[in-house]
Amino acid sequence: MQVKTIKQWTGTAWACLVLAAGLLLASLMAAAGQTRTTSRQFTGTPLADINVGVFASIKKNCTAGPPPTIRLASPPSHGKLTVKQGHVRATNLRQCLATDLPAFVAFYRAMPDFVGQDTFTLEVVGANGKSEFQHITVVISPAAKRRGI
Repeated sequence: MQVKTIKQWTGTAWACLVLAAGLLLASLMAAAGQTRTTSRQFTGTPLADINVGVFASIKKNCTAGPPPTIRLASPPSHGKLTVKQGHVRATNLRQCLATDLPAFVAFYRAMPDFVGQDTFTLEVVGANGKSEFQHITVVISPAAKRRGI
């Protein structure tokens, strides 16, 4: 089995920030014992894959935890969502100075001629059975036309 590493065009630092925020939110959810809903917004252009989430799990001993389950609770109206398997290399995350985690990475791609706002909702369920709903808004702007020589 070949494992592919996904390099995100938005940068490793952004991925680690999203991962850290997700792990913190998962910890808070477990402590509160309830389902939470978060809202996030992204921007992009038609025919571009837009990274809308990195989902991984880490244990207190800095090893990979069981991966979360991701369900499309409400699909986008003007595009398609795909989830790919990859790895996230995280540094300085809680007490973990460096670790490599298996992850799911969600990408949104708008229909070719769509310009505007699209929304969808993901349900992320951790190994402990706690779920989080993520309401995601993607704003698609026209791609800048390139000028020839």
